[in-house]
Amino acid sequence: MSTYQLVDPHGRPVSSRQLLTEEAAPTLTGVRSAWGDPVASGLTPAGLARLLRDAVEGEPAEYLALAEEMEERDLHYASVLGTRKRAVLAIEPVVNQPKAGAVDDKVIDAVQELVEAPIFEEMLIDVLDGLGKGFSVVEILWEYGRSWQPREYVWRDPRHFQFDRETGRKLRLREDGSIEGRELSPYSFIRHIPKLKSGLPIRGGLARLVAWAFLLKSYTLKDWAAFLEVFGMPLRVGRYNRSATPDEKRVLLRAVRDLASDAAAIIPSGMEIEFIEAKGGSGNAVFGAMADYLDGQISKAVLGQTMTTDDGSSLAQAQVHENVRFDILRADGRQVATTLNRDLIRPFIAFNFGPQEHYPTVAVPVAEAEDIKTLSEALSTLVPLGLRVRSSEVREKMGLSEPEDGDDVLRAPAPATTPQAAPPDDGQSEETEDEAAEDQDVTASAARACPQCGGFHATAADADEPDDLDALLDDALSEWGTDLAPMLEQLQAEFQAATSYEDLRTRLDRLAGALDVGPLARRLADLAMIARGLGDAG
Repeated sequence: MSTYQLVDPHGRPVSSRQLLTEEAAPTLTGVRSAWGDPVASGLTPAGLARLLRDAVEGEPAEYLALAEEMEERDLHYASVLGTRKRAVLAIEPVVNQPKAGAVDDKVIDAVQELVEAPIFEEMLIDVLDGLGKGFSVVEILWEYGRSWQPREYVWRDPRHFQFDRETGRKLRLREDGSIEGRELSPYSFIRHIPKLKSGLPIRGGLARLVAWAFLLKSYTLKDWAAFLEVFGMPLRVGRYNRSATPDEKRVLLRAVRDLASDAAAIIPSGMEIEFIEAKGGSGNAVFGAMADYLDGQISKAVLGQTMTTDDGSSLAQAQVHENVRFDILRADGRQVATTLNRDLIRPFIAFNFGPQEHYPTVAVPVAEAEDIKTLSEALSTLVPLGLRVRSSEVREKMGLSEPEDGDDVLRAPAPATTPQAAPPDDGQSEETEDEAAEDQDVTASAARACPQCGGFHATAADADEPDDLDALLDDALSEWGTDLAPMLEQLQAEFQAATSYEDLRTRLDRLAGALDVGPLARRLADLAMIARGLGDAG
């Protein structure tokens, strides 16, 4: 057991005994019993209205039980809600340094180890349960060894919690004999209340939004099943002669019934069985259309779109609707990260390293899918025109990492060369090994791509190696002050003598043809002559 005083992120003392105590365990009986009666069976519109009203008035147990049963009974709702949860779970959480200032690497490593633990992902699944029900509570069972660590994250039944009656926003633990419940310990629970809409948290869950569609769909499926019992199988009519005896009639009736169960029967000679097809096929379209319509509304409520789950339309349409879903995913990721940083990351750091001026954060980064083809076409068009783009940004958008020294990297292909006819062997055309190597170096340097546009030009060869022209230019630039001094002295004198802006313009117009450009002109003439000589000499 630690001998130092445990403190929270704000430096206030925390009881280690309370931190190690399990608070919200279920009980065999009472308000926190793990068992309960089903709610969805026999649910009526009046019953659903009462159930939703009770939830707003402080008795949400039946509503929360219905929300759980909806995920078990409605295949479509379970699918789209699971898709939304898994979209967040598929993103790898990252640990970021605080923007205001870096913290010790030991803190970052400890948080990274916490996030990479297998139980962390299981906890995320339980935290995202709040999307359907409006809130979720996960109890942190702390333990102390070398450091304070979560031993286990335990999902707690939302029926065991209630919101305070004063504001309807603060979660409290239900207790027998207490109408107000008990306040939750500040650092023993992860409380996720997703902000899906404004208003009371209990009204913000997706289950409340989908409940009426669930009820109508259950009625639709029940009526559809009854319809199929009547019109789904042909009517079997047995015909007998007027002279048939009661025993023969009973044999015919038994044969008609056996056809329904065994699909085989025998009848006396002279009797017949007729199959009359039911003319109720249009009913299937009615009930099927109603069920499809309700599924579409559920998809819109949960995913914000229907294209990728129901319609199966063109790729372009699906991409447009995927953008809407991206916004929802990014919002879910941000809210989950906010909850984790508040209820888990900061207390974990404070318990093990003490209060920090700035805390690192865990983020659930959502990267928007990039159209690689469009990006490549835009870069190939704009870069040759002079657009400067950071290669690191392009790599980030394409999901590529920065190559390290020694990596085998892709390069632009060398331009095709036309083979030259071999000169006649006159005994004097043999090249030494050094000359052959030098020729290969020249060919390789000539095949290098232009660093500006990626093309191949004669002037791009050996652009990264200094030559005689570079030395000539460096020498000229070292004397620019001397060459420009006469002109600068004339301009400075006119500026000092001018009395107004208009006077200055007049003086500069007069000076345009009288500037002393002799030194500069001589310098440029010399450089041009030397450069021409270097060119002629190859």
